[in-house]
Amino acid sequence: MAEPAATLARRLWEALEPLHAVAYFSPHHRRLSLDLGMSGYWMGYFAGRAAPLGAMTAAPVEAMFFSFPARRVARALPEAWAYADPATVVSARIATARLALAEHLRYVPRRDLEHLAGCLEVAVDGCHFAGRPLAAGWSQVSRPDDTVAQLWLAATVLREHRGDGHVLSCVHAGLRGIDAVVAHTATGTVPRELMQRNRGWTDDEWDVSERRLRARGLLDVTGRLTKTGGALRRSIEDRTDLLAGDPVTALGQTGVEDVIALATPISRRLFDRGAIPLPNPIGVPRP
Repeated sequence: MAEPAATLARRLWEALEPLHAVAYFSPHHRRLSLDLGMSGYWMGYFAGRAAPLGAMTAAPVEAMFFSFPARRVARALPEAWAYADPATVVSARIATARLALAEHLRYVPRRDLEHLAGCLEVAVDGCHFAGRPLAAGWSQVSRPDDTVAQLWLAATVLREHRGDGHVLSCVHAGLRGIDAVVAHTATGTVPRELMQRNRGWTDDEWDVSERRLRARGLLDVTGRLTKTGGALRRSIEDRTDLLAGDPVTALGQTGVEDVIALATPISRRLFDRGAIPLPNPIGVPRP
């Protein structure tokens, strides 16, 4: 029996997200800012993700990234471009991400990596990018010659495609960026301390968001989701899955299952070797 496209999209994300996300937790990626002369991890983070779109200022990046306060973005952009132009940042990000991923792929046959990279290129080619600025930007980056770099870049386009759709889904549900973070934390899958520290929201901002969500009947007095809040969270994730259907259509069910079969052992290894922590602020589980 054919599996629903939305279910396949969720499974595809769970299998592929770690291939992209490993870069954020790697010492190689943490040196990105230092190597470019930038100030701190977050300057490299914001510049690194936004670089394909050019020398962006803080406001549009805050809007696209959605879950960070304006002041955190403004401390990084546009100052980052004084240290390195966007093309240099893109090249550096791909190079450091390749190093982060490659050290966990030594056991994977080259033919499997090449096949997986080829499948992901098919998935990327099948994506539509209307309303998805981050994914559109990364889709225009020249494909590297190296197979591991190709794999990371394709996985990045696909995750930004889904991520842009997730932002659209949250906005459709009437959530601000901090509200989406608080609602995610209220599921109990990730501690408030981790999310608040990672995203940079103050206690006062967090409390205001909780009051806003309680006024909508989404949180109880303990800060956990109500039945209504749980239903809203599920609807956001379900809509995100529906909006992430382009890669599934491009690959077909057999192609999706092929990608999942190849990517899942790699992603599990990333978690099992401690390359990606659990829990993590991205919310990606061990597949």
